[in-house]
Amino acid sequence: MRAVQITEFGGPDVMRLTDLPAPEPAEGSVLVDVSAAGVNYADTHQTEDSYLAKQSLPMVPGGEVVGIARGGPHAGSRVVALLPGGGGYAEQAVAPAELTFAVPDGVTDAEALALIVQGTTAWFCLRTFGRLAPGESVVVPSAAGGVGTIAVQLARHWGAGRIVGTATGPEKAELARSLGADEVVDLSGTTTAEEVTAALREANGGRRADVVLEMTGGHVFDGSFGALASLGRLVTFGMASRTPPSPVHPAALLGTSRTISGFWLVHAVRLGGGLGPVLEELFSMIRAGRLKPVVGGSYPLSEAVRAHQELLSRRTVGKLVLTPGDGTPDEPGAAPDGGTAAGGGE
Repeated sequence: MRAVQITEFGGPDVMRLTDLPAPEPAEGSVLVDVSAAGVNYADTHQTEDSYLAKQSLPMVPGGEVVGIARGGPHAGSRVVALLPGGGGYAEQAVAPAELTFAVPDGVTDAEALALIVQGTTAWFCLRTFGRLAPGESVVVPSAAGGVGTIAVQLARHWGAGRIVGTATGPEKAELARSLGADEVVDLSGTTTAEEVTAALREANGGRRADVVLEMTGGHVFDGSFGALASLGRLVTFGMASRTPPSPVHPAALLGTSRTISGFWLVHAVRLGGGLGPVLEELFSMIRAGRLKPVVGGSYPLSEAVRAHQELLSRRTVGKLVLTPGDGTPDEPGAAPDGGTAAGGGE
């Protein structure tokens, strides 16, 4: 089978399209004929070995696929699956049966991929950890990205009083507003936490926000925490800048009763019900027309490098997918042209 493999850690160009033996499912696992694989910011961390979980070589990146199950409880049906060990950038992949979910009619392959990681991340960050209540204000980072486009829609559906998004450039800002953001801030020119705090407070009518989602790290995390109201909840789910924030002293929490929590989807499968009920809710919202995942780019496997490059350079919006397509094994995983993407974020 054709797959994108890395044999050394580094930037996007370490990925190579090659021929590999088809994976063999162990007991409790399901072989999936892949129709599309999702691209996530976490995949760029995998190729660098800067992810939360240590990686080993050789490796096929990719943590989510959609396709036809060749075994398990959904044999012969279209499924979307999480791959904790990677392997998604391939024509076939093996997924744990308990992390394989049937995709209902009325939900496209790309929409299912937009939900399995990024949609559920948005749901848990807002609902379980952010505890967003009707009328509260919320900050959504990268509001034109994969998690952000869904988080804005969920926050609006759940009755947020004011939604402040962050995005770079007028096209992304307009997309975020069209999805339900009340105000959009461009933080790309900020260099200090104070600038971030001031920009977010101004966008929120001079007030601090009740719920702040954060996935950049560095001074943006510091400034986002500064924009958090008393009794507010900050949920961090990434560190796109690769720069750690400043330490938070307990007194900064005690004096204002603020909360900081982290979220990694790996742990959500241990919560009551796992991902299944959340996916069912999100699938139902799509079918009812209350949620519309934004699909920003589709690339063949041969252009995996290009997909990562455009994601890292913030040139994309919404969900990016890879599809088995034309490409010669042993070529670099990107072609000089091709691929489709709109204007970025996780």
